Amino acid sequence: MKLISILGLAALLAGTAATAAKADQLADIKARGKLICGTLGTAEPFSFQHPQTRQIVGYDVDICQKVADSLGVTLELKPIAVEARIPELTQGRVDILAANLGYTTERAQQIDFSYSYFVSQQKLLVTKESGIATLDKLAGKKVTAIKGSSSEQGVRRLIPTAETVTFQDTSSAFLALAQDKVDAFCGSELILVKLAKQSKVPMAVIEKSLFVEPWGLGLRRGETGFKDHVNGVLTKLASSGEIDTVFSKWLGAGTAFDIRRDFPIEEIKG
Repeated sequence: MKLISILGLAALLAGTAATAAKADQLADIKARGKLICGTLGTAEPFSFQHPQTRQIVGYDVDICQKVADSLGVTLELKPIAVEARIPELTQGRVDILAANLGYTTERAQQIDFSYSYFVSQQKLLVTKESGIATLDKLAGKKVTAIKGSSSEQGVRRLIPTAETVTFQDTSSAFLALAQDKVDAFCGSELILVKLAKQSKVPMAVIEKSLFVEPWGLGLRRGETGFKDHVNGVLTKLASSGEIDTVFSKWLGAGTAFDIRRDFPIEEIKG
């Protein structure tokens, strides 16, 4: 009887500990009074330095601000490199990632993803002088992408005969293309379209997408309470129509991108 009681107590304590563990991050953020969001700070219109204020602003930033507001805490932005996104999260240096984070099965083995809050068409930018107009013409060519990005993974997987050349940021990759050091630049269609418009070298975006990827907020695995809360925030933004206001502010009519949101806020299914 005594043994049964001890075992019962142990099971109760284990269950209590498991419940507490699930709530730990959510409780810790509230107790700290601050949500630390890892973001790129170099990817307009998602997170970039405002030219006048030098503050980091953008679509990703506003989404993170909505999560912070829902918790009644302040938002702290931590600029991170693309390849450092997952390590910064798993090692506890940030609470959440809002950093152009496309879903891949490999990443989903390391971290959890929130519901999708953006869907990216991954395409390729080329110089008009190159004459490259279709994806099959990239076989054996030099294709650049941001180091550690899903764009890089996509090029390696879907254009295996191409030589993949990586850079730390968008401006470096774009400069390499403009200087004919590479033949194409793979990235989100939105970013490529704007680069093409601003370029002094005539450029074009290949019409067919290399692949399509949903973006989610990155979360540490096992933090069920925090994940449920974040998904609840996204669901509420969608049902209230507030997500359209945020989206239009950075990507809609009157911006350099001029697009409408045509994707749902929903669970990402691998």
